[in-house]
Amino acid sequence: MFDALIVGGGPVGVFVACELKLAGANPLVLERLPGISQWDKAHGLTGQVVRLLDQRGLFERCARVAEPSPAPAFFFGALPLPLHVLGERNPMYLLHINQRDLERVLNDRAAELGVEIRRGVELRSFQQDDDHVDITVVDTTTEVETTLSGRYLIGSDGARSTVRKQSGIGFPGNTDHHVVDRTVLIAPTDDLVAAGPGRVRVAGIGEIAAAFHRTETGVATIALHDPEHPLVYTAEWEDAPEQSSPGDGAAMTLAEMEDSLERVLGVRIALAPPAAGEPTLLRRLSGRNTRVADRYRDRRVFLLGDAAHVHSAAGGPGLNLALQDAANLAWKLAAELAGTAPAGLLDTYEAERRPLGQRVFMQTQAQTALMAPGSDVTALRDLFAELLTDTGTVQRIADLLAGADVRYEMGATDPDGPTGWFAPSAQLTLADGTRRRLPALLHAARPVLIDDDGSLRDAAAPWTDRVEHVELAAGGGLPSMLVRPDGFVAWSRTDPTDVRTALRAWFGEPRPAAVRTAATSEA
Repeated sequence: MFDALIVGGGPVGVFVACELKLAGANPLVLERLPGISQWDKAHGLTGQVVRLLDQRGLFERCARVAEPSPAPAFFFGALPLPLHVLGERNPMYLLHINQRDLERVLNDRAAELGVEIRRGVELRSFQQDDDHVDITVVDTTTEVETTLSGRYLIGSDGARSTVRKQSGIGFPGNTDHHVVDRTVLIAPTDDLVAAGPGRVRVAGIGEIAAAFHRTETGVATIALHDPEHPLVYTAEWEDAPEQSSPGDGAAMTLAEMEDSLERVLGVRIALAPPAAGEPTLLRRLSGRNTRVADRYRDRRVFLLGDAAHVHSAAGGPGLNLALQDAANLAWKLAAELAGTAPAGLLDTYEAERRPLGQRVFMQTQAQTALMAPGSDVTALRDLFAELLTDTGTVQRIADLLAGADVRYEMGATDPDGPTGWFAPSAQLTLADGTRRRLPALLHAARPVLIDDDGSLRDAAAPWTDRVEHVELAAGGGLPSMLVRPDGFVAWSRTDPTDVRTALRAWFGEPRPAAVRTAATSEA
């Protein structure tokens, strides 16, 4: 029997499997597709998830630089967001990477950890009882059915999640049938040329914002992160000719995309398909969903990513939200499997993550409204642009986009303290004189108790089987704090509670003294 059966082998499913494996669990990933999808979906990661990948040692593999740095600018509702004014308080980290390349990195990591991934299998049904879940899957080639058992089931199987539907979990929200999204991958063209960070030069117009350039008739995005594989996206409202023919992934010609670009930008641009042998991506999505599951858990079944929440891609929040869902759930589920979880720990997954899903629900709808056509929206945008000249407003919007504006309830009473927030990426000096960045201490996905003067050594001893104790040199770079595996601070020196209270609350009862003594003797 597997510890966790994970339905859906996209980036979220593979990442949660890696997290579980690091924590000592035995997961199995089941994916309907025979290989990594070549659809050009997400084109990067934004916000705190970039720092999460840094904490797992994956950022450098993706970006080929040692550590992330905040972006000087971004956008909100197709309006420029001057992040440089925030200085050290800028929470918006960016990682430019195509989703298929991110999936390759995560699959490589899964292989290193020994995670089993079975491809070409699709979930048909499942049943759960008090101690396990039985699922029936079918081989998509042979149609042969197989039954598998696991102690838990995780649905990371997308917006049309079979796991969610069969669990009876509601998916309330709305569908905007007035929006038609189109996306195409094209060959390089002299009519669309990069003109500096975040800018593109369009023949017949001049320079425009590359991301979400809004006009009175729609929105256009021309992504040139990879100059050899430009991506063009448009969104139109109400009067789009194909609106009466809805379809997720419906066929579309390049001529139809040229027509859409002409309506939005006012100029005709000739588009050519990618080179032979490369995936030709032509998508049309009629109707835009914004939904959040009314529950993230049904007894032994959990939802992650798009199975739990879908929304507009404005601001790129999808993988930021989903991968942090995975990190939050994995360590708690692993503790439950190991028998060390305190009562109610698994319930904190939904309590902590669903409010963030609701925040994204809100802000992506707000961004969509700011991009809609019409003179009234133009007036609203003019007002909003004025508001964005205020540093406080920029900070609020940046925190919202980064997912950095929701504080987890950790029991601390200090509103200005670090508890409940994502841990800083500080440079530390350890007691032995070595220098380490805090993210490097979290590569193994274990909780870390940072001890700024050695006074916590005895308090930490009963939990050393599950919590890493790291002693700093004098002035080592941070005050004492307890950092959870998902990167959030659960206790700090400023908290009135004893560190043992926090250790017990999040990581369960300590080992009996006799067990600790035996373990020390064996070592």
